[in-house]
Amino acid sequence: MPHPQEVDASAVLIGFARALRAAGVDAGPDRVQAFLASLGALDPGARSDVYWAGRLTLCGSRDDLERYERVFAGYFDARADMAPARFAAPPRLRMALRDAGPAPREATRAEDAMPTPALASSTDVLRHRDLAGLTAAEREQLRRLLAAFTLRGEVRRTARRHPARRGSVDPRRTVRELLRRGGEPARLLRHERAERPRRVVLLVDVSGSMSAYADALLRFAHAATHGTVRTEVFTIGTRLTRVTRELAHRDPDAAMAALAAAVPDWRGGTRLGEMLRGFLDRWGQRGMARGAVVVLLSDGWERGDPALLAGQMRRLHRLAHRVIWANPRKARPGYAPLAAGMAAALPSVDAFVEGHSLAALERLATVVRGADP
Repeated sequence: MPHPQEVDASAVLIGFARALRAAGVDAGPDRVQAFLASLGALDPGARSDVYWAGRLTLCGSRDDLERYERVFAGYFDARADMAPARFAAPPRLRMALRDAGPAPREATRAEDAMPTPALASSTDVLRHRDLAGLTAAEREQLRRLLAAFTLRGEVRRTARRHPARRGSVDPRRTVRELLRRGGEPARLLRHERAERPRRVVLLVDVSGSMSAYADALLRFAHAATHGTVRTEVFTIGTRLTRVTRELAHRDPDAAMAALAAAVPDWRGGTRLGEMLRGFLDRWGQRGMARGAVVVLLSDGWERGDPALLAGQMRRLHRLAHRVIWANPRKARPGYAPLAAGMAAALPSVDAFVEGHSLAALERLATVVRGADP
């Protein structure tokens, strides 16, 4: 592991931008370039410079500000008494964003002088660490980052239409406009098909073999339920439990406490085939899985009949728009899906991805919204 001081500052700052994107901030390449360019005229080792440069270049709307605060605090490991919002904005920052030349600057606060890359490098390393090997302090930092996470679903075109500048002619609105004008010629009004995100269904394995990953995966699910996507969450083990209501609590710790009381089969066995059949019999035929993106977060260990799992996976694949399987053990060297359950399920899986780290969960979110894994 590299020493924090040896970590490239630009790599750390780009990692911060990735964490913002995972939290739902539209920090695209152009904004990241503006962020790095502004810090070229400031001091990337000063916390307040990084804070204000990122806030002014990476945030595009008022809704982004709250996410930005949470991600900044989690990524740079800020203490509560060092709230970045209390920093004074660097007086040269707006000039730096207008490509003004650099000038010397002295830190005005002790915490402002703390080297930002050194603080953030551990977080950048943490993003790629296996969740099973984290210390208590690292788990707490991970929870702060997951609290700022969001999930965007793949969009689909609906039958509804809305007014638009381009598209097909809207005859009803056009005629009404003609009548309003007393028959005088008016421009043609147009409309287009509206888009909405597909429902996402998360099936989280809470069996004994997944105990090292369950807490982080459920916090990922909690963040997903508070995003812009209609999300349903179930736990699977020896029983199937719908926990969407428990995860509705805004506070992650309160949601985890409610979930712990609701789930009776923590660290038990795994009957994936039976649980999937129960989900499809009760919820799938009601339409919850129809046209949805279904994500299974499991290591694929199966105590039941693999043939049953294979049959239910084929059934699920016919109903869902896409089936994604995130396996924490896929990242291990030499891994091959040889376990009976995993081998039986894979032919009906559209995307098989890792699920062992924060970076892997960020990639999973990318796959869920329809991008390449």
